[in-house]
Amino acid sequence: MNKEDINALDEIHKGTCMGMDAIKYTLDKVEDEKLKNVLNKQYEGYSDIAKRIEEIYPSYNGGEPHSTNVMNKAMTWYGIEMKTLTDTSNSKIAELLLNGVNMGIIEGKKILNKKKIDSQVSSIVSDYVSMQEDSVEVLKTYL
Repeated sequence: MNKEDINALDEIHKGTCMGMDAIKYTLDKVEDEKLKNVLNKQYEGYSDIAKRIEEIYPSYNGGEPHSTNVMNKAMTWYGIEMKTLTDTSNSKIAELLLNGVNMGIIEGKKILNKKKIDSQVSSIVSDYVSMQEDSVEVLKTYL
C-alpha cells in the first residue's frame, strides 16, 4: 500500500464527484439540447472514472475513496446558483464548468508529474486528465 496511490485516488475521486455535482446543478438551467448532451456525456465520463477508482480502492486502502463533503456540495450549488442568477446562457454555463475542469486538469497533472504512483493509478489519473482536456475543447465552443 503506497500512500501516494491512495492520495491520488482520493483526489481524483473528489474531482469526479465535484464534476458530477456541478453538472447536476447546472443541467436544469441549460435549454440548448446540444449542450445538455455534452454535459450528460461528461457526467458519464466522470462516473466511469469514479467507478474505476471505487473498484480498485479497497485493494489499496481497504475502505472507500474520499468524496466531496456536504459543505463542498453546498458551496458548489450556491456558487452556481449565484453566478447563474441573472445569466443562464450557454456561455455562462460553459465558463463556470471550465473553471472547475481547469482545476481538475491542474490537480491531475500535479499528481502525474510529482508523485510516484503505480501504473494502474497512473492510468486512471491520465484518463481523467485526458477527459478533462477534451472537455475544455468542447466547452470552449460554447463561450
